[in-house]
Amino acid sequence: MSMQSHHVHLVSDATGETVSNVVRACLAQFEDVRVVQHRWWLLRSPSQVGRVIEGIQRDPGTVVFTVVDPEIRRALEEACRLINIPCVALLDPVMDALALVLETKGNQQPGRQYTLDEGYFSRIEAMHFALALDDGQSLDRLKQAEVVVVGVSRTSKTPTCMFLANKGIRAANVPLVPGIDPPAELMDLAGPLVVGLTRDPKSLSDMRRSRLRLMREDGDSPYAEEDSVAREVREARRLYARMGWTVIDVTRKSIEEVAATIMQKLGTAPWGEGL
Repeated sequence: MSMQSHHVHLVSDATGETVSNVVRACLAQFEDVRVVQHRWWLLRSPSQVGRVIEGIQRDPGTVVFTVVDPEIRRALEEACRLINIPCVALLDPVMDALALVLETKGNQQPGRQYTLDEGYFSRIEAMHFALALDDGQSLDRLKQAEVVVVGVSRTSKTPTCMFLANKGIRAANVPLVPGIDPPAELMDLAGPLVVGLTRDPKSLSDMRRSRLRLMREDGDSPYAEEDSVAREVREARRLYARMGWTVIDVTRKSIEEVAATIMQKLGTAPWGEGL
């Protein structure tokens, strides 16, 4: 029996990133449901709402929106009411709660979070830093990092650092290679937070075999052999314990969760402490 499709229309007068991310996080909680997302971004006038409504009528489904322009919002809500389509204002509960606490109203300015402020340039600088210090490069600059991520191959060091960089955090990563001592620049480091990533050996072995297959190399090499991988993981964990570094097991964690844990340790989580 074929699975029924449900349509969800995401509407924004900015880039749509906020509504897209929140809806994606919500939909992850619904298994065995096929949802077709329709994206309507960058609405700049009430006249543009017409084409959105035409699309909604073709594929009826719930509308979820982040629209701060009051005229566009009124046009959208009224049109949805007339065709009997549920219309959800995603940010309203949060904005109302903040307005109550802060005793002031927010500015009705779409895309304000994307303005080229100091934070934007900080993120760009952090991205350049992460690229320059990826995979053990430029070790002489390691002390300039806010966090140094350490781990054996395929423990998500680079994507974690890039995610942190996108939050404006200077992150470097150093690989642990079997049979080679960690660099002195890492072992003598004082100041930056050092985080050791680890993963279940079976999971890590499977990931490495998949990588070797993609590269059309021998999947039975010591790089992916489970006993060899298990030794690597044990040695890495011993190093972490000896150095007193923070340890994060990434086996069942997303990159976002790993980065959020690191930001909590740094005390820089942008959405607040107590994640």
